[in-house]
Order: sequence, then C-alpha cells, then structure tokens
Amino acid sequence: MLKKLWLVFAQAVTVVLALLFTFATLRPEWLPSRLSAPAPTAQVPVSPPRAAPAEQPGIQRDRAILSYSEAAGRATPAVVNIFTSKTVRQQEHPLFGDPLFRRFFGDQFDQRQQTNSLGSGVIATADGYVLTNEHVIESADEIEVLLADGTRAQARLVGADPETDLAVLRVDLKNLPAIEFGDAEAARIGDVVLAIGNPFGVGQTVTMGIISALGRTQLGINTFENFIQTDAAINPGNSGGALVDSEGRLLGINTAIYSRTGGSLGIGFAIPVSTVRHVMEQIVATGSVTRGYIGVEPQDLTPELAEAFRLPRREGAIIAGVMRGGPADRAGVRVGDILVDVDGKPVADTASMLNLIAQLQPGTTVRFHFLRDAKPVEIPIRIGKRPAPGQRLRE
Repeated sequence: MLKKLWLVFAQAVTVVLALLFTFATLRPEWLPSRLSAPAPTAQVPVSPPRAAPAEQPGIQRDRAILSYSEAAGRATPAVVNIFTSKTVRQQEHPLFGDPLFRRFFGDQFDQRQQTNSLGSGVIATADGYVLTNEHVIESADEIEVLLADGTRAQARLVGADPETDLAVLRVDLKNLPAIEFGDAEAARIGDVVLAIGNPFGVGQTVTMGIISALGRTQLGINTFENFIQTDAAINPGNSGGALVDSEGRLLGINTAIYSRTGGSLGIGFAIPVSTVRHVMEQIVATGSVTRGYIGVEPQDLTPELAEAFRLPRREGAIIAGVMRGGPADRAGVRVGDILVDVDGKPVADTASMLNLIAQLQPGTTVRFHFLRDAKPVEIPIRIGKRPAPGQRLRE
C-alpha cells in the first residue's frame, strides 16, 4: 500500500515539474512572477582596463597644485622696498654766480628740491648684502631699505655695474632672511614663476606667470644681455625685485618691461641668477666688475652677408672696426676678419662674442679663431681690461 502511494506521489511531482518547465519555456507570462524565468539580457563586452599613460620625462607627476603660497612664503621675506632720494638744484638766480651778490645775499637763492623714487631689492646674504637694479639707485644721495617685517635701515652702495644694470647695497643688519639662489640653467620655457616687488608703490605684491623665453638678447636694454622673459606682471616699482621658481628660489632680478602704456603687457625681462651671482661676487670682492676686452667693433654675420662674401658658414661676428693700439690691433686682427671661435667656444653672433670676451681674465693670452678670405686663421690675443662705460669709442 505504501509503495503504491509513493509511486503515485512521484508520478504527480514529475508531471507538475514537467508542466512548470513547459510553461516557463513557452508561456512564462502564465506563471507567477516569482516562478518566471528572467528576461534574457544582451551581454555587453567589457574591455580590459587601460594602462595609465607613462609620464613623459621632465613632467611633474603632481598636477594638482592649486596654490603657490609656500613658494611665496619662502621668497617674500627676502624682497625689500628701496626708497631713494636725490637733491635737484632749482633754476638759479641770474646773479647767483656773482661773488659780490653771494656775499650780500648768501645762499638763500641756492634752493634745492628733494626727489624720491621707489624700487625693489632682494636680500642676497644674511649679513646685509642686497641686490637691486643700477637704475633704481642711480645718482641717489640717500638709500633706504624697508624690509617685509617693517624694519627700515639706511643702505650704502657697495658697487654698481651699468652694463648689466645691477647694483649691490649693504645694510647694517644681521640674521636677515636671505633668498635661496636657484639654477637658471635648469629653467625651461613654460615653467611657473613668481614676480615679487613693489609695483607703483602699493606695497609688496606677488604675481604669477610662466617663463616665455630664455636667452633674450639684442634688446638694447643693457650692454650684456641674456634675459629671462616672462608674462608674470612686472610694473614700475618691480625693478630690482625677485623672479622666483615654484619652490621660491631666485631665478633672476626683474629689470625691464616692454610696454606702450607704462604698465605690464605680459612681456617682462629678468637678469638670470647666473649673471647676478657673477656680478655680485666681483662687486663684493673689489667694488666693481672687471671684464675682458680686445678693442674691436663687431657686426653680426647675416645670411645675406655670408652669401655675398661666399662664406661657408652663417654664424660668427664680422670685425667692422679695430681700435688703434688695442689688444686686437697689436695681435694683427684686421677689418673684415670673421670671429668664429674664442678659446674653443663657438661665436654665434655679436652678443655671444661680447659675453665670451667679457668672461676672459685681463692679462691672459687666449687663442681666437677667425676666417680671413674664407681661410681659417688662429690669432693669440693678450686680453685687456674693459674700460668703464663712456671711456671707450668702440666695442
């Protein structure tokens, strides 16, 4: 009896399962929702995850910089405001030159007017050396430095170099917040830079930009030019201030702008720190800058001149004039010679020629390589000392 009931139960279960399978396959809508088969879904192919692109050399991995406050915080204490005053004599009385007139009336007609100017500077050493532009302190009778913390101090001029527009001051203060010198040779176009100074006398100001160009020359600003160009806003009063990198290290001294309005148009120039360091070290040691000199008047070798003279090269400097009795004249250099090499270093143009010769030590003998009638000529020249501006007629 039990066996017969088990057989009936098994057959009934089998029939029910068969019906459920049939309905689920052919008529799933007839079944309750819990028993219906899920609707088929299209399979979307899943692509494997892409590998992260490799970082290009020289590009920083951290691209999430939102503030340069740390760089500004490191550099701003070392940037100072510079106040200068100059006494200007007003127009004299017509009889002021008469000794008899002066005897009776004294110096009451010798009126003088005080003029003031404002610029910026950078503390280079903790013991009081301050860098600025030569044109900021030119002809000044008194120089005063205002530090970022409000301290005021009288400054004296250690020395100036008009040919690079740099000057070194000294204040009698100790433990000053000196700026850290950077490496201008490692700077690249597109690097972020900050310009710090006192534009228009409004107070210390920080502006941001990038390096727009390097090695700018032949701008007619200074005799020796190798400027860093930047679009960081540089305005009147920024002269002598600091151009720093994104770490707050000094890259250059702001010195000039290109402007038709007197304000910033996004083209500013800074003297690179390599030049600044070289000039400062000489001024601190001797009070002036000593440069090499051979006494020639150079001219750029243009492609047109090279083609006209059938020269094999497009780089160099043509000797357009030779100072009589100068080092080059005594060595046998002739007008029309083309200087191509100074002591193993190639000459690209007149700017590079002047820089190479200026770096030579006066009194040493250096080999110069020229082209004369399209033939190479080597001439040893004993280097002279470059005269001060205004004391020479050529070069």
